[in-house]
Amino acid sequence: MSTTDSGAAAVSPALSEAAVAARIERLPRAPWQVRARMVIGVATFFDAFDALSVAYVLPVLAVAWGLQPTQIALAISIGFFGQLVGALAVGVVAERWGRIPVATLSVLVFSLGSLALAFSPNFVFFLVVRFIQGIGLGAEVPVAATYIAEITGAHKRGRFVLLYELVFPAGLLVAAVAGFWIVPNLGWQWMFILGALPALIALYLRRKMPESPRWLQRAGRDEEADRVLRHVEETTRRETGKELPEPAPVDASHVSRRASWRDLFAGIYLRRTLVVWVLWFSAYLTTYGLTAWLPTIYRTIYKLSLNDSLLYSLVTTGAGLLGAAIYAFTIDIVGRRVALAGGLLIGGILLLILTGLGAGSAPEVLLWSSLAYLWISAVSLTAYLYTPELYPTRVRAFGVGVASAWLRIASILGPFVVSAVISSSGNITIVFLIFGAVALAGGLIVALFGVETRNKILEEFSP
Repeated sequence: MSTTDSGAAAVSPALSEAAVAARIERLPRAPWQVRARMVIGVATFFDAFDALSVAYVLPVLAVAWGLQPTQIALAISIGFFGQLVGALAVGVVAERWGRIPVATLSVLVFSLGSLALAFSPNFVFFLVVRFIQGIGLGAEVPVAATYIAEITGAHKRGRFVLLYELVFPAGLLVAAVAGFWIVPNLGWQWMFILGALPALIALYLRRKMPESPRWLQRAGRDEEADRVLRHVEETTRRETGKELPEPAPVDASHVSRRASWRDLFAGIYLRRTLVVWVLWFSAYLTTYGLTAWLPTIYRTIYKLSLNDSLLYSLVTTGAGLLGAAIYAFTIDIVGRRVALAGGLLIGGILLLILTGLGAGSAPEVLLWSSLAYLWISAVSLTAYLYTPELYPTRVRAFGVGVASAWLRIASILGPFVVSAVISSSGNITIVFLIFGAVALAGGLIVALFGVETRNKILEEFSP
């Protein structure tokens, strides 16, 4: 056995957190990591697909069931209520049970919920199932983001994670394309039937994906952590054809063995927690407030046909995918704080320009809202990269789950803001004014108080 194997061969009775981190950090990019990203990413793809499906079926259901603006807002927001429950619960459960079992269960819940939605006989049934399905949706994304961060080394982690996160806007784009064709031609039910496909992925997740070695070590399951590390090290050697370098020392001497929810507000983490909460709220109040309502706005405010309403929304969703791709290839160059703050500030300014122009026509709304969405949706995805980097392994899933709960709160409020404005005044420019101001405020706070995490080893930066 070569000397380069010594880091993997020496098994101590108690595998330290520093040793686990060092062995992960020495791994070069290999196909097994891409496979892991793709498997987890497919689940996230359908998460996005389902999240937008409701926006494309609502113009049909609103007519079929005679829904009022407040009922439409409730139909959008009820899923986010479920996601809020899932996001708050996932941290505690994932810290106790592990990343892969929780990801598997959450995928099953939202897949089966999607299938049930296809057979909704009335509005009440739709609301109940949408809430239950939301619990699965709310749990899946934060635990997936946590898992990807924990199996990835510091070098170029931003590009690797954001390339994984690209599946979310891709899912939104596919949902937009599917909704544009499927809803008028096959019926709204098929959107939810397609959303049930991830149930198959859940079976693969449980059988094939290795658990996070970082979580296994923190859970006191050192032998399992070492076994997983040996497996990925050997797989990396085989797939890359290269021997691994000796693990470089990682300073984890200051890591605490005890975990508590209070860690989110202790020492250096208080500032990080408050900033990241503002980040999630401001980004997602705008993204979900706009995208969930845009098809209906085009249909009801600007009197476009159903096909044109869906086509306009498809363009905006495509702009979001472009923005995410740009961020994926530049995030490790410009850094997290500049990208996050800059995206919110630029997006907010673009929405305020739309407000000043009066939003007098559908093409005008399409142009400026798409440009704003290009930036703000990229920020929304980058939050999934940035947040796991801010917390230690012992509370990482919990920290991401609580932060993403602010996503759900914003997602609940966003549609109701639009509904309240439409119902009270019908002046759609007020909506763009509110969302633009929120984005600007969030960008300023991140710029002033955010911390940079680029190329930082998780155990050293988040003790």
